[in-house]
Amino acid sequence: MLNQKGSLDAVFQALADPTRRDMVERLIRGPLSVSKLAQPLEMSLPAVMQHLQVLEACGLVRSEKAGRVRTCHIEPAGLRMAEGWIGRQRTEWEHRLDRLGDHLSEQGPTEQGSTERGSTP
Repeated sequence: MLNQKGSLDAVFQALADPTRRDMVERLIRGPLSVSKLAQPLEMSLPAVMQHLQVLEACGLVRSEKAGRVRTCHIEPAGLRMAEGWIGRQRTEWEHRLDRLGDHLSEQGPTEQGSTERGSTP
C-alpha cells in the first residue's frame, strides 16, 4: 500500500507540470518519437528528455530505442491508477451529497422553512 501511495504521488507530481501533461495528452493519441514529441515545445532536447524521465519514472510513459530513434508510448496502467483514485474520491463525495439530500428531504418543509427564514417572534 505504501508503495502504491508513493507511485500515486509520483504520478500526480508528474502531471502537475503543464509540459508533461501536454506530452501525455499527445502520447494518448499514439506513440511518438522523442523528436516529434519535442517539436512543438519551446525547449531544448535535453530538457524534453528530463521531462520524459519523470514520466517514465512514475510509470506513465515507456520508451524504446530502435537504431537512433527513441519512441515513446503511453502506459495505461499509470493513468488507470490515477483514474481509480479520482473515481474513489468522486464516489465518496457523491455518497456524502446523497446522504445530505436524504437528510434534507427527511426534514419537513416546516423545519426547512424555519431554518432558512429564521424565527422572528
